[in-house]
Amino acid sequence: MVGLKEYLTAEETRLEKIKEIVDVQLENVPGGSLRISSTGKFTQYMHCTEKNGIFQKQGEYLKKEEIGLARELAQKTYNQKIKKIVDKRLRQIQTLNKDYSDEEIAVIYDRLIPKRKALINPVEEPWEQKVSRWKSIPYNGKGFKEGTIEIYSKKGERVRSKSEKILADMFYDRGIEYKYECPLMLKGYGIVYPDFTFLSKKTHKEIYWEHDGRMDDPEYAEKAIKKVDLYTKNGILPGQRLIVTFETSNYALNTAVAEQLICEYLI
Repeated sequence: MVGLKEYLTAEETRLEKIKEIVDVQLENVPGGSLRISSTGKFTQYMHCTEKNGIFQKQGEYLKKEEIGLARELAQKTYNQKIKKIVDKRLRQIQTLNKDYSDEEIAVIYDRLIPKRKALINPVEEPWEQKVSRWKSIPYNGKGFKEGTIEIYSKKGERVRSKSEKILADMFYDRGIEYKYECPLMLKGYGIVYPDFTFLSKKTHKEIYWEHDGRMDDPEYAEKAIKKVDLYTKNGILPGQRLIVTFETSNYALNTAVAEQLICEYLI
């Protein structure tokens, strides 16, 4: 499963933080445990300890002014249970994380010599082959009106704005394959032309990038918002399969933000 390594590492980090918290809280805790007894509206707290090597189930009644001790004992028991499950899960995840690789299935095929590869039908289509097949599917883009300014990316592809050129060049420099203004059918609307379309290596699904460059134009901004809503209604959610960047006449495309989005969703 592509991306599992990332989740395993994140979960290991989360559990280590929890372990650190409970380990500290379990230092210098009071002995014994807490027993709670309720009768109607009345609640009694008993401090159960060992006497002469025998655990006293009944325990000693805690007075109102000793409620702090009751809290410490309750927290102690809770932390002990948390520690037990966290220690167990950490051992399991660390063992798996040490041995696991997202690419372990693909690597077996990739390391074969070409002549052996030619004799084998891989259980999963190699990523490079999948991207190549995806890229080879022909499509008709949006086209350009006569007389409009001609702007070309490093890839030699015509784009509509300087900001789109910046984005296209960032993708090109990082070896990220994309389709420019590839038509997409959205139910309830029809065909739209996302600025950039990618194939996600993590999910093997298409991801779309829309750059809205005139957000200080009320009419343009309204259309841009409606388009995001259309994507959402079609199950293409911002932050999952839809990336959106913005600019106005006073605020240019933030390349640092674009770089962060590329690292998060496309690499």
